[in-house]
Amino acid sequence: MKTAIIGGGIGGLVTALYLSNEGHEVTVYEKEGEMGGRLAAVERDGFRIDKGPTIVLLPEMIRSILSEAGMNPDLIEMERIDPLYPLHFPDGTTFTKWSSTEKQLEEISASFPGEEDAFLAYMNDMEERFTKGKKAFMDRDFRNPASFFSRANVKTLVKLKAYQSVKSQARQYFKALKLREAFSFQTLYIGGAPDDTPAIYSLVPFSEHYHGIWYVKGGYARLAREITGELLRRGVRLSTHSEVTGIDTSGRKGTSLSVNGKRETFDTFIVNGDYPVARNLVNDSGKKRNRSFTPSSGCLLLYLGIEGHLDTSYIHQFFMAENLDRNMEDVFERRILPDDPSFYVFSPSLIDDSTAPEGKSGVYVLVPVPAGNSISQEDYTAYADRIMDELEARLDPEIKSKLLWKEIRTPVDAEAEGLFQGGSFGIAPSLFQSGVFRPQLQPFGLENVFAVGASIHPGGGIPIVMQGAKLLAEAIREKEERANSLA
Repeated sequence: MKTAIIGGGIGGLVTALYLSNEGHEVTVYEKEGEMGGRLAAVERDGFRIDKGPTIVLLPEMIRSILSEAGMNPDLIEMERIDPLYPLHFPDGTTFTKWSSTEKQLEEISASFPGEEDAFLAYMNDMEERFTKGKKAFMDRDFRNPASFFSRANVKTLVKLKAYQSVKSQARQYFKALKLREAFSFQTLYIGGAPDDTPAIYSLVPFSEHYHGIWYVKGGYARLAREITGELLRRGVRLSTHSEVTGIDTSGRKGTSLSVNGKRETFDTFIVNGDYPVARNLVNDSGKKRNRSFTPSSGCLLLYLGIEGHLDTSYIHQFFMAENLDRNMEDVFERRILPDDPSFYVFSPSLIDDSTAPEGKSGVYVLVPVPAGNSISQEDYTAYADRIMDELEARLDPEIKSKLLWKEIRTPVDAEAEGLFQGGSFGIAPSLFQSGVFRPQLQPFGLENVFAVGASIHPGGGIPIVMQGAKLLAEAIREKEERANSLA
């Protein structure tokens, strides 16, 4: 079985792991110079800083998928981070989140006395919902919409209160506004607003505590490098600088693809890219979908080379806006650069000497900003200077004097690289872009053309996209078994 995978992001790479392990002759086409997609690194002057995702969640899901696809998961060395991170508020208060229940209760008792039982109730309820929600939501695909609306599944979704938002669900447990924010802002990890993201995603803040936040030695981008190495050892053809411009069809099947001016034929085609953009690859206007989508939030990213270390001992930390609701409205509704920004700082050199030369540190800063093209590159550059002022005022007063170099990446850059409207996390995880309403594994209406990635069910985030690759491999395996049984 000759299989083409168009796009070498984590979804494409993990799909290649599964299919090559099952005997497919796999070719992965990637338009950039290396595999990995969002799992890449900024490398400069001996520094290596993750370019995209940095917070490692659901480590056992990552390890089990790698193992199931025939790769040794021990190649990926992980270390648990605890405390998880502090949240710094503009009034000078800090609330630290812990994976340890005992330490988290101590922190809540000190900062929000009287909310201890609410936290325990939250964790108890979410543990049950995680188990049921994973089975009903993440472990299945919904190419047949009836499977989503089955009586059993609807009953589970009602029990999960999936019709609520993450923000409203946090409000049901916690009285203090800051504590509500501490258990709802994580929707930004997948590019959604807390008040517009279904409560099923409350499993993200729960998972931080229950499963922990981890660090991949060498950076999260190492995951892509190790998978790439495994694929090369298996003889999988990895073709970089190879831009696929179209998939030709005949009837209800894909027949060939065009890459770098040449046509190649395959039995199966898998598109790993932001679906609203990638759907244009299918050269059959009758099968194209005209549905409109809402992008996830964008990110203004600052990559910093620092002399010495920042004045911090935290690997991850969040600096909250004075008014998070207004901040989110600026990003998701008004589509303007927030006057009152929130931002995240990642300092991997505190735990990993390989990320910077001796005596120096690599630093990553992420600021949620609007997707779309309403803001110019020049405005983003000026805003990055504003964020440096915030870092100087709220993190390290000497950061500018320690700065050796700075690079920025904006939604303008992200859109140029193929991300839908410059959103960093695929389409937004809103109610009607989640579950059965999200594009499924065969969104093109063709028998042998599939899709995987952050905009495809089950959604964004590295382990969830990997889960999507697992679902895709299962679907292709079932299709082949049906064909063989009829032969």
